[in-house]
Amino acid sequence: MSATNLIGLQEFLTLRYDDLKRRLVHRLGSAELAGDALQDTWLRLQGKHAVGAVASPGAYLFRMAFNVAIDRQRAESRRLSAAEVDSILEVADPAPGPPDAAQTRSDLDALIRTMEELPERRRNILLAARIEGLTQPEVARRFGISLRLVELELQRAQEYCAVRLNR
Repeated sequence: MSATNLIGLQEFLTLRYDDLKRRLVHRLGSAELAGDALQDTWLRLQGKHAVGAVASPGAYLFRMAFNVAIDRQRAESRRLSAAEVDSILEVADPAPGPPDAAQTRSDLDALIRTMEELPERRRNILLAARIEGLTQPEVARRFGISLRLVELELQRAQEYCAVRLNR
């Protein structure tokens, strides 16, 4: 029956793809990420040898795709490390040459403009963590939000800055 369950899950995914994608887009905020997660979910189902009885295939597939998306986001967030963000935010050496100083000022201006484009709470969370040096639990307490939301907001802020600054 486990092979039948896999076929049933694959059929369910095929038949309810649009509904699952719509729910994932709502939860993740990205149609591309939702589509990629469903694609990976399909591939993971193909690679499995057995699945036990699944009472709610929709909930099972949604959770599986959501977890795939979160794993993908975590992997992508590793592309820009905290040290790289810190190096962007660092003040220039006090004795740089004129070209270095001009480039640093230009980079800093670009970063400031980019950070001003962020939603206020996301920008404040980024500043608290990266400039003030607060830990994520301290940031969560300061803003009255969950640690998970702090992680997501930091990740989104860093990804946005990286994309806008072509890093």
